[in-house]
Amino acid sequence: MKKGGLDFAVEAIDVVKFDIAERPDGLLEGHDLMSPYVWEGEGGIKLLARVLKNPLGATDPTGVIYAGQSGDGLNFTMDKTPAILPGPDFVDAGGVEDPTVVIGDEPHVIIFYTGVDGKREKGSLLVATGADLKHLAKDKVLLTAPEGEGNIKEATVAVGADGRYRMFYEYARDSASRIGLALADKLEGPWTVADDPFTVRENLWDTWHLSTGPILARAGEASVMFYNGATADARWRIGWIAFDENYSRVVDRCIEPLIMPPPPQHRAGIDIAFAASCLDKAPDIHLYYSLEDRLLRRAIVRRMVEL
Repeated sequence: MKKGGLDFAVEAIDVVKFDIAERPDGLLEGHDLMSPYVWEGEGGIKLLARVLKNPLGATDPTGVIYAGQSGDGLNFTMDKTPAILPGPDFVDAGGVEDPTVVIGDEPHVIIFYTGVDGKREKGSLLVATGADLKHLAKDKVLLTAPEGEGNIKEATVAVGADGRYRMFYEYARDSASRIGLALADKLEGPWTVADDPFTVRENLWDTWHLSTGPILARAGEASVMFYNGATADARWRIGWIAFDENYSRVVDRCIEPLIMPPPPQHRAGIDIAFAASCLDKAPDIHLYYSLEDRLLRRAIVRRMVEL
């Protein structure tokens, strides 16, 4: 156990499968699967995932977002038509990626997602809303990158003890991914950009790139983000970092990664594990992530107790 008492262990890893043309290893024929956002609602377990062709053609979108539902959190029945398609506006004509779901007050579904422009040069953070996943309408552009910074993507939303919303997101600066932070009094905004919540570390597994992951918030415990980090050659791993009640101060951070990818199953596979969402199944945590930017997995994670 890491000195200081807060640590996590992976108890099991399972394959996430769809009820469509899929191979035994979980790879979707002719397509890659990424960004599995999973949550509980409407009597079951829901999922949004980014689907893209492999190989990706010059005119193919960088992603289309599909929805599905499951009883066990592993085997999903997918809708036949996409939940969010690219376009017709230029801001997301190149592809739609990385969905994050928030349930609004009315009730209705609010989805933050990345829109890639028609030239595939820039990604912005967009919003789609609706009564449910079958009745979504694109609402507005939430955040765009300022001059000198790159794509905004991978939103993670949390509420502090003060009742204000925090939105963590990935952006690019100086040829590296970083994690930014914006604050708002309500989900609809306006959002005010704040200082970055944390940064890379020297001589460790997250020395160059950072990207957001899901947040676990339990009463009486520090809130924990299962974030993604990488070296300069983009070998991504999953770790964790803990915050105070208002996400204004880091109180703990892992030394070693929590999840390292196994050797790629395919010759063209890449060395990457990337966390996207989690379910709190106390005492367990169901952490959903992708491997090789192609396969979906669920890890059963448990907080270790210092004896």
